[in-house]
Amino acid sequence: MKILLTGTASDSHTWNLVYLQLFLEELEHRVVNLGPCVPDDLLAAACRRHGPGLVVISSVNGHGYRDGLSAVRRLRGEPGLGAVPVVIGGKLGVAGAQDPERAALLRAAGCDAVFDDGDVTALRDFVTALEALDVFDALPDRATA
Repeated sequence: MKILLTGTASDSHTWNLVYLQLFLEELEHRVVNLGPCVPDDLLAAACRRHGPGLVVISSVNGHGYRDGLSAVRRLRGEPGLGAVPVVIGGKLGVAGAQDPERAALLRAAGCDAVFDDGDVTALRDFVTALEALDVFDALPDRATA
């Protein structure tokens, strides 16, 4: 499966993206790593260009709840991208603590999973479950639903 990996618009950190790329490649996925500081429009354009089976958004600067909400809303509003699974994880809040209310907002906006504890085991399990269900072709297009 092709996975599009990206940092959020305000996050300049790269080590998390390198780690996740290697992690996902070890699971035998093809990874397109957009790098840090990716604006929402660039993310949407990259999704249209690469046609990923999954988008993984990573943040460690503490603005992932805010930036992730903007990114997933942009993707869900883009014709043809409404069915692409999107997950976000890392240090999503500046307090460093999980925020169930903000995580719920991300899910309501269209994130299929929120890993606000940075748990890569949970990410692996999520990806494995998606592959097992073969849902990449079966998901409804949220942009038109």
